[in-house]
Amino acid sequence: MHCEKYHREVGKKEDSKMIKSYITDVCILVPTTVYLAVVIAACVLNFQRALALFVLTVLAIFFICWDFLMGRYEDRIAEFFSPCGRFLRKQWFWLKWIVWVVLITALLLWLILDTAKQGANQLISFGGLVMYVLLMLIFSKYPTKVKWRPVFWGIGIQFILGLLTLRTKAGFDAFNWLVIQVQTFLEYSDEGAKFVFGDKYIDHFFAFKVLPIVVFFSMVMSVLYHIGLMQWIIKKVGWVMEITMGTSPIESLVAAGNIFVGQTESPLLVRPYLASVTKSELHAIMTAGFSTIAGSVLGAYISFGISSSHLLTASVMSAPAALAISKLFWPERETSRVSLTGGTKMEKGDAKNLLEAASQGASASIALVANIAVNLIGFLALLAFFDAALSWLGNMFDYPQLSFKIICAYVFMPLSFMIGVDWEDSFLVGGLLGYKTFFNEFVAYTNLSKLITNRKNGGPMYLEGEKQYMSIRSETIATYALCGFANFGSLGLVIGGLTSMAPSRKSDIAGGAFRAMIAGTVACFMTACIAGTVRVCQYL
Repeated sequence: MHCEKYHREVGKKEDSKMIKSYITDVCILVPTTVYLAVVIAACVLNFQRALALFVLTVLAIFFICWDFLMGRYEDRIAEFFSPCGRFLRKQWFWLKWIVWVVLITALLLWLILDTAKQGANQLISFGGLVMYVLLMLIFSKYPTKVKWRPVFWGIGIQFILGLLTLRTKAGFDAFNWLVIQVQTFLEYSDEGAKFVFGDKYIDHFFAFKVLPIVVFFSMVMSVLYHIGLMQWIIKKVGWVMEITMGTSPIESLVAAGNIFVGQTESPLLVRPYLASVTKSELHAIMTAGFSTIAGSVLGAYISFGISSSHLLTASVMSAPAALAISKLFWPERETSRVSLTGGTKMEKGDAKNLLEAASQGASASIALVANIAVNLIGFLALLAFFDAALSWLGNMFDYPQLSFKIICAYVFMPLSFMIGVDWEDSFLVGGLLGYKTFFNEFVAYTNLSKLITNRKNGGPMYLEGEKQYMSIRSETIATYALCGFANFGSLGLVIGGLTSMAPSRKSDIAGGAFRAMIAGTVACFMTACIAGTVRVCQYL
């Protein structure tokens, strides 16, 4: 009797599971079918107009099929390709030298032929790239322990990205299309700003035009995290870095995350593992934060008039650069104790639905917006005081034009020249690099936007003996060099943020933060060197 009752209950549960499974399949299949029908209809009506939708759909199908196949048949796929892997491992000792000789020869030939057509500026940028790599090696924590695979692969990925986006017409057009979509998307923040601040909100450009973009982008990122899309994208980018550069899953994931989020948000992706990472991995995590910018402030820089295509390119290129320089400046001597294989689960936050996620994203931006505003007020006021004090001091020696910018310009002038900036512009770019390092990149980009505006307005190049604008090439290279959070103000932010996530690693975090800031600065310089080497202004 009891046995029959038990079997009936088991049967009911199985039927319930089957019904739920059928309902789930129908809920997925019907919207998917409708979506595909819409895509096909759009392509039939006007394929050119529907090209973007078609490309996005094909990419989505590819990655969904990839995830399905890897989830079901990963072992069989690995077994199928294992003979190739065994052959490569056995012959790699001599094969790698052939590969490197061919690649270096091809690079040198390309540089010689391209420089013969375009001029010697590219060689200066390439020489700067070599110089920064050598400096990082000389001052490396363990120079004899450097593993060159992540260094060469990081530079190689940067170079490929630079060639695709800055030298090929198809790559430039594709990236430019993406930039236009991003700009159009960010402009929707104007509707909220207009409603809250009135039709004349642009009169207070920074407060009522720029800062609302940060609020809007923060809200969107929160929603994308809630539905899991950002985690999925970050894992894919991190996986590419891991298999190419040979870096650990932890540091690869954080570097990928820093393309989209800030230096204190990306470590949240791997927060449970921070207490167990090696010192080199911890250094790489901090370097990745210093060498990139957050997506939430990207829109603000675009609104300044800074080239959106170069900002987006710099954000992507700096991620592999961060890992390359980090592994050169602090080589790995330990064995990574963390593995993320088997499907890493990343936090989605505690929001229960999309509306709550959107509200939380907007609320979370309050601290960021306030931080940006008060830092700019404080730093610009402090800068004015420094300039007044230095001018007063310089006046005693008949040099009243002495200022903080002039001092920074002389200090950073050689560094700016070596990244490929025209010599006559290196003084101006040196000042911008000083602002970025000692204050923050917001102050630097604010000043760069003024120089860009002066050039576009066609005013005099010199006013009261001071140069008012630069060449397009110098502006562009400066955009790449400034695109990072590597400044003294961010040191406290990184130390405080990471220490709160991993209190047991406080001494390691504090001990490596300054080196990570230097590495992050050099990573930005390397990205600028790559941009200068591949000749940045072909399609502008």
